[in-house]
Amino acid sequence: MPDQSPVPPIVQRVDNAPRGILMMLIAVFLFSILNVLVKVTAEDYPLTQVTFFRNAFALVPVWATVMAQGGFGSIRTARPMGHLWRSCVGLTSMTLMFWSFHLLPLADAVALNFAAPLFLTALSVPLLAEQVGIHRWSAVAVGFVGVLIIVRPSADMLNLGAIVALSAALAQSFAMIAIRQLSTSETANSIVFYFTLTTTLLSALTLPFAWRTPDLWGFALLVATGLVGGTAQLFMTRAYTMAPAAVIAPFNYASIVWAALFGWTLWHEVPDLHVVLGAAVVVASGCYILHRETLKHRAVVSGAAGED
Repeated sequence: MPDQSPVPPIVQRVDNAPRGILMMLIAVFLFSILNVLVKVTAEDYPLTQVTFFRNAFALVPVWATVMAQGGFGSIRTARPMGHLWRSCVGLTSMTLMFWSFHLLPLADAVALNFAAPLFLTALSVPLLAEQVGIHRWSAVAVGFVGVLIIVRPSADMLNLGAIVALSAALAQSFAMIAIRQLSTSETANSIVFYFTLTTTLLSALTLPFAWRTPDLWGFALLVATGLVGGTAQLFMTRAYTMAPAAVIAPFNYASIVWAALFGWTLWHEVPDLHVVLGAAVVVASGCYILHRETLKHRAVVSGAAGED
């Protein structure tokens, strides 16, 4: 589930919940296809090469969208260093997540990535100076119990795959924080565009050290990672501009269904019961955190002072 951080809309929004949900479901499906493509290509090509193609060819749909929605004027920025930091942590998250797809069954890796909102809640206190009350701290605690259920508290709990997947979730939470900070002054198009451009340039620096010339089929798969990933990011961004996050975000958890289905169909990976139970706990805690965030936002908007 690489870099699926929602980009908060800057412009005034006219809610259309049914269409927003549809956009989110399409985005989740496309990201799930991307996960499969990454898992397949990483078996034959260096991870850094896969990452480069994922970003470079994502520029095609992203650039087309920017040109269709305001051109250069929509991506003007006065915060280049903010975009650079967001891109660095986002690229780190993406690379680690791709690696986890190679190390773990697809459903396990996706389930562990759901820890990102839990990390985000914990980090929002020192980094965003947000007030987090007992309700959300309790949800974080329950969520981490779910993570432990997935990885199992045993001698092999800290296996490489679990460490990599959880590190990807942690890096993604830093990317979400960077997006929150940028969204106070930057447009959604600029955040997506500069992330895609910067990660393309950064990942290109690794190509002289790890490159395998693809055959025609391999090249097509690598290009597809970029086109599918870029299109998925645009659909997700669009979804968040059409309906409140409380309506849209829970549908992101449909990715675990697709991951389990693709893993079973393509690699005969059947999720263990502990993965299913742990994922359910993490999803439930994430949904509750989202619920508390929504209540807090409504209180701020209405001018009411309330406890978290």
